[in-house]
Amino acid sequence: MILVTGGTGFLGSTLLQYLIDDGHSVIALKRTSSIIPDHLKSSSLIQWVDAEITDYFALEDIIPKVDQVYHCAAKISYQKEDAKEVVQTNVEGTKHIVNLCLQYNKRLLHVSSIAALGFSKKGLPVTEEDKWEFNPKLSKYSLAKYESEMEVWRGIAEGLDAVIVNPSVIMGIGWGEKGSRAIFDLVEKGNKIYPLGSVGIVDVSDVAKIMIELMNSDISAERFILNAENISNQDLLTKISELMNKPAPSIKATPMLLSVAWRLSKVASVFNGKKPAITAETARAANSKLQYDNSKIKEKLGYTFKPLEQTLKDVCYAYYVK
Repeated sequence: MILVTGGTGFLGSTLLQYLIDDGHSVIALKRTSSIIPDHLKSSSLIQWVDAEITDYFALEDIIPKVDQVYHCAAKISYQKEDAKEVVQTNVEGTKHIVNLCLQYNKRLLHVSSIAALGFSKKGLPVTEEDKWEFNPKLSKYSLAKYESEMEVWRGIAEGLDAVIVNPSVIMGIGWGEKGSRAIFDLVEKGNKIYPLGSVGIVDVSDVAKIMIELMNSDISAERFILNAENISNQDLLTKISELMNKPAPSIKATPMLLSVAWRLSKVASVFNGKKPAITAETARAANSKLQYDNSKIKEKLGYTFKPLEQTLKDVCYAYYVK
């Protein structure tokens, strides 16, 4: 029996599909308010359990029943009002998972994030060996993902059998794709602006497949960056625009322009009651030149990532191009 936390999310639901396709019985954790994807509702191999990841006693009832734990659940937000929940879900929830896996001797695969990685000091793509350093400008989400990963490393030091993956921006076809499709929605609406930074992207199918392969290997006490390709924001938006037959963005979103934009967005939120579309953290990230090295996982598993061009085509043709 396998436990998957965050079963209704983009990655969690994709992982579940691969697991049941292989005939595995799974307990899938979800929040009471979460909606089960249609393609998973009828599966007799999935037992859905409503429980908060921060509920230690609910987890204690489940983990003794399973052999493997895929910890996908996380709270992703860059809004200040969500900071407390981000920390509770990501750090406290992971602490409970780690402690119970230790107590009952269960193997854990923890989904961390590139947000928990350090920065390259040599201008090269970030690797698993680059050291994380505190920066007061880091978002609460980045801090929480780093601290939650440290909980896993603490467990490993205490004898936990665990492996960690650090995916870059996850895109692809699947349920719960709202976050990964935000950039496609912008292009569809005629976005004319491009940030100056760059980003790493990986297909959701690759992340799920690698997780399963790592879980069923003898690899332990290691972390792996999962990143198909690095690309500038301008090139990314241009490629999506071409696939959608839309004009490519032509206006540079300079740091000054983004600085004004997030402040105006904050003011607007006071009047419309909605969360700001842009925050100081997201504005800063948009102009950051981020690159990630995927050589470790490629060498360890001999894995070949889906080309970014194919991922973009899949999403555009599935949801946007008629």
